[in-house]
Amino acid sequence: MVIEIKSPTFPESVADGTVANWLKKEGEQVNQDEILAEIETDKVVLEVVAPTNGVLTKIIKKEGDVVNSAEVIGEFDEDQEVKSLKEEKTEAKAEELQDETQIIKATNKKSGPAVKKIVAENNIDPEAIESSRKDNRLTKADVINHLESQQKNAQGSVAVSSRPEKRVPMTRLRSTIAKRLVSVQQETAMLTTFNEVDMLPIKELRSKYGQEFEKQHGIKLGFMGFFVIAAVQALKKFPIVNASIDGSDVVYHGYQDIGVAVSTERGLVVPIIKDADTKSLPDLERSIFEYSEKARDSKLTIDEMQGGTFTISNGGVFGSLLSTPILNAPQTAILGMHAIQERPVAVNGQVVIRPMMYLAMSYDHRLLDGKEAVRFLVSIKEQLESPERLLLNL
Repeated sequence: MVIEIKSPTFPESVADGTVANWLKKEGEQVNQDEILAEIETDKVVLEVVAPTNGVLTKIIKKEGDVVNSAEVIGEFDEDQEVKSLKEEKTEAKAEELQDETQIIKATNKKSGPAVKKIVAENNIDPEAIESSRKDNRLTKADVINHLESQQKNAQGSVAVSSRPEKRVPMTRLRSTIAKRLVSVQQETAMLTTFNEVDMLPIKELRSKYGQEFEKQHGIKLGFMGFFVIAAVQALKKFPIVNASIDGSDVVYHGYQDIGVAVSTERGLVVPIIKDADTKSLPDLERSIFEYSEKARDSKLTIDEMQGGTFTISNGGVFGSLLSTPILNAPQTAILGMHAIQERPVAVNGQVVIRPMMYLAMSYDHRLLDGKEAVRFLVSIKEQLESPERLLLNL
């Protein structure tokens, strides 16, 4: 029975998608729930799975084709059986013998079995081989000399003129990210303020309670959870930072939905921790870990990436010491974390070595003045350097 394979039903916020790749080929036997293809939208990659055991009989939409919601992209036969390996080998052998016969018949030059074998294996036109004998008979040495000559010519050509290049189309997700970033820079008055934070108190907490935390909650105690809590409390103090611009209106959000930027092979994605102000540190760490895993496996849903009132990006995991994060429109601000580096700093009149991190906060100057932005960033710094503030909501 032939079954139509359709693209997923897209949410209202997604107009269409692009066939990123087919993981199965026409005529290939597949099992139920195996992934047949991946559809890439502006936000996420959606999977198309096999409805039952059977054979993918026809691919209608090729890789790179644009598809609409629930559009037919292929056909599937749950009754058809794929050819056995033995039959495939037999056909391949028959084709090989046919090709060899055609090569041998195409030449007027005589040759022995050994020469015919080399000619067939290397797909050489015997007429192109120069014979060293008066009767024009090809010898094994003639064929070998011909192959070596071809190889030298090819190597010389590559050395002189060939500079390897590879051209591939930009993925839909990468293209969307590029357009959004350019749009943000053109349509916002983006400005960045910087500060630094002494991470020693947080590192001491992790060192002291890290193992007990993991044993109790089944998740490692990282850095991001502390930053999310600090950001939430700072957003409550400065609600303008938690706002967004909608046309000529300013929208103040009475909740804190924190986006955590995650880098994947396909591009940067930002899953959203909804109602982060209601979550405990273990809940936040668990959400961050699960979202990171889903992002790297392209398992994030549209709902998990919609919304967000504030974003945190951690370039420090790649070794970045300082950078300027770009706003995630229509949000007002974004916080950039960076690598922790031991540096000499002055503490109580003494020069000491401390694990320091540069913080960068980019904000939309149309809505935020420098005073609010700087005070917001200082609030995060103070909470991280005195973790008791996180507990006392100071």
